[in-house]
Amino acid sequence: MPRSQDIIVGVDLGGTSLRALVVNRKNELLAMEKIPTKASPRPSRLIADIAAVVEEAIRRAGLNKKQVRAVSVGAPGPTDPYRGIVHSAPNLGWREVALAAQLKALLHLPVLADNDVHVGAIGEHVLGAGQGVQDMIAIFVGTGIGGAVISQGRLYEGSSGAAGEVGHTVVKVDGPLCGCGHRGCVEALASRTAMEREVRAAIRKGHKSIVLKIMKETHRARMTSSVLARALKKNDKVMRKVLAGAQLYLGILVANMVNIFDPERVVIGGGINERLGEEFVGPIRAAAHQYFLRPKDVHRVKIVGGLLGDNAGALGAVVLARQRLSKS
Repeated sequence: MPRSQDIIVGVDLGGTSLRALVVNRKNELLAMEKIPTKASPRPSRLIADIAAVVEEAIRRAGLNKKQVRAVSVGAPGPTDPYRGIVHSAPNLGWREVALAAQLKALLHLPVLADNDVHVGAIGEHVLGAGQGVQDMIAIFVGTGIGGAVISQGRLYEGSSGAAGEVGHTVVKVDGPLCGCGHRGCVEALASRTAMEREVRAAIRKGHKSIVLKIMKETHRARMTSSVLARALKKNDKVMRKVLAGAQLYLGILVANMVNIFDPERVVIGGGINERLGEEFVGPIRAAAHQYFLRPKDVHRVKIVGGLLGDNAGALGAVVLARQRLSKS
């Protein structure tokens, strides 16, 4: 029977899906449970769903809660990693939610919580595309753009735990308005949301594109990564042009991060990378090289796609829990 300190349950609380992974001390996956995220005006309802998913995952692993050391959650928004409070999760309608405390009360287990991008970065660093390096930048491109900094082998959190908001790096001063209220953030220029905005603008101007047709056929209200990939496969010229523009700004972002932090590796994650791989990462890499301050970094710093896919967040939550619990 595994000892309690060997087992951690990692949870990825996404805007569309909720998954829990039961992982042993060798970071081997013992079981997984996944359900759609059901956002509710009352956070307690979704937190009850998290508890139920965790308990079912533990059951599927053939374990009981006494054998689990802790539960660790990646939440979709700024999160206080020390108190487990989610300050804001717009996709869930949350503000100042004591996630760790409420979930602990339901599960009667220690609970840790952090930002989902932070834990995704840790997952890629320890178990994915960042293995073997001490200094790494992670950039996740999806509905928005998130990021994290790994310095000397550990997550760099900054003075208040909010470090790594790379999506709000301004790369075009007079650019489009970002959700944060500023103009020209890379998130407003290169996220999937920004790309959809540009595709729709091009269509309104009379340019032909099959993107909206694909969305309708697949019953998608938004331009998902799969819609983007299908449009590219059909050689949609509007989609290709919009993607190329986003890749340029992402390349500038990567160069800025390399010039400031001097990492060994930059990992590009998120749904578009999962769908397109090198077709997505290659042009970002090429654009970044044009703006590197140190020519030797072209060969020294590796810019690669993430490897863990949808499990990056939950696996990273497990790794982060082990790091933090080892200090206590």
